[in-house]
Amino acid sequence: MARIPLEDNFNDVINKAQRGLMITDDDLAKRAEVSLEDLTAIKAGKPYDVVIRRVARHLRLSPIALETLAHKRWYPQLPDFPKGFAAFNTPHGDMTVNSYLIWDPRTRLAAAFDTGADCGGMLDLLHVEGLNLRYIFITHTHEDHVADLARLVADTKAEVWSSELEPVNIPGAKTFKENVHFHVGSLAIKTLFTTGHSPGMTTYFVTGLSWPIAVVGDSIFASSMGGSATHFAEQFANNKKKILSLPRDTVLACGHGPLTTLGQEKQQNPFFAQ
Repeated sequence: MARIPLEDNFNDVINKAQRGLMITDDDLAKRAEVSLEDLTAIKAGKPYDVVIRRVARHLRLSPIALETLAHKRWYPQLPDFPKGFAAFNTPHGDMTVNSYLIWDPRTRLAAAFDTGADCGGMLDLLHVEGLNLRYIFITHTHEDHVADLARLVADTKAEVWSSELEPVNIPGAKTFKENVHFHVGSLAIKTLFTTGHSPGMTTYFVTGLSWPIAVVGDSIFASSMGGSATHFAEQFANNKKKILSLPRDTVLACGHGPLTTLGQEKQQNPFFAQ
């Protein structure tokens, strides 16, 4: 994947945390002992370090990681996959969205994760590499992630699978429970329910390639996490319990923004940095 911007700026992280914790501006300013004017300024994108650090502590964010993000001092180091993994970044309205493809180099069997806005690049790679797409796995059914699902199904005849908590509205689609295992040649895929951003948000943990991969949808982004105005606590708890407990070298294939790794997020993500 070409270098693409982080999904969220530092003020996006502040806004997501504040909304999720249901803390008003007045209350946050009082707790952090900052003026309402200064709070408004950082929420509009002003990198005012003293205010950022004070606000971070009262939003359960890492002050150091949030300040680093504010000054754009970090971008994830991207892992190398010689074979068996590809990422696709497609525009959808005023943003971009990611989809992914994995395959077993020996058997040429493949699995896709979401479609993004346009599955054309994925179809091209399937053809060039001579791959047989067996499964299409859906992280969640928000429009940007499944916008080209009908086309991918029609062109490949692959099976569509999603969480039983968030079934896909397409003929023949199947659902799974948590902790189900799929196999694509020598590759293994385990389903983890990381609900919160959506009712059936699923993380897929893939082993058998150069690095373990967690396709996390909008559960976690590099330096951030997906938003939820109503189920923030559920999402945060699932992220910590089911994603942050994976091996440290796990590559996080996020629904938006660049690839990252679990080890890097434990240091640089304001929501999860120690």
